[in-house]
Amino acid sequence: MKEVIVVIGSGSIAQAIARRVSAGKIVLLADIHPDNAKGAESTLSRAGFDVKTTTVDVRSRESIEALVKTACDLGDIKGVIHTAGLSPSQARAQDILRVDLYGTAVLFEAFGEVIAPGGSAVVIGSQSSHRLDVDALSQQQADALATLPPEALLTLPWIAEVDDSLYAYQISKRGNALRVMAEAVKWGKRGARINCISAGIVFTPLAYDELNSVERGAFYRNMLEKSPAGRGGTPDEIGELAAFLFGPNGTWISGSDFLIDGGTTASYKYGELKP
Repeated sequence: MKEVIVVIGSGSIAQAIARRVSAGKIVLLADIHPDNAKGAESTLSRAGFDVKTTTVDVRSRESIEALVKTACDLGDIKGVIHTAGLSPSQARAQDILRVDLYGTAVLFEAFGEVIAPGGSAVVIGSQSSHRLDVDALSQQQADALATLPPEALLTLPWIAEVDDSLYAYQISKRGNALRVMAEAVKWGKRGARINCISAGIVFTPLAYDELNSVERGAFYRNMLEKSPAGRGGTPDEIGELAAFLFGPNGTWISGSDFLIDGGTTASYKYGELKP
């Protein structure tokens, strides 16, 4: 059977990773916006990739399960690249939690039941989750984010009452990294791996929404200026790290969270950005 790479979200980071890990495989691009998926399909197809598209709404278990079936019908699922999500400036807190926390948990669960031996997955988290205070979550809360059934996550009292979009985003992305650890145990039983990349500000449309937002734009521009690297990242830099995790030199890596942010988090702890 053909090998399949499933890509959830069809933006620049998704395409950068797909270009590096999908040669000779079928690329299944899934996006909530069909036009976005078709645009990415055109770009990747002209570059020589075998691309199919479908629609997915990661807020819906039924939609995710339909995506899994579509992927399985195409061949053996050897890779999952999950980049879909909402930023703090794009949605209300509970909408962010529904997409970034719940939807990601369902994706991990659903694809974890069908991933082929030797398969690998990467989810794009955020350096923002590393800015949470060390004691922001109790061990009980962290374990809940990592292990509870997806449908139970949004009913947790301390999750249901979140109304700040930035905090919702940070909790969601911390939840993604924690859940990767728990899922790595399950995926390992199938001979597969799963990891998280906690990216800093990467120049994508989502990042430009943040950089240009009235509420947080100055905050993010200051963050870039005072980071050790003094700049944002590129999709290709994220793609290179993901390619390593997918490739033969990354086969001993699973359940890990990789912070790639130009040193921004370091500056928050020890540099000019320290509160």
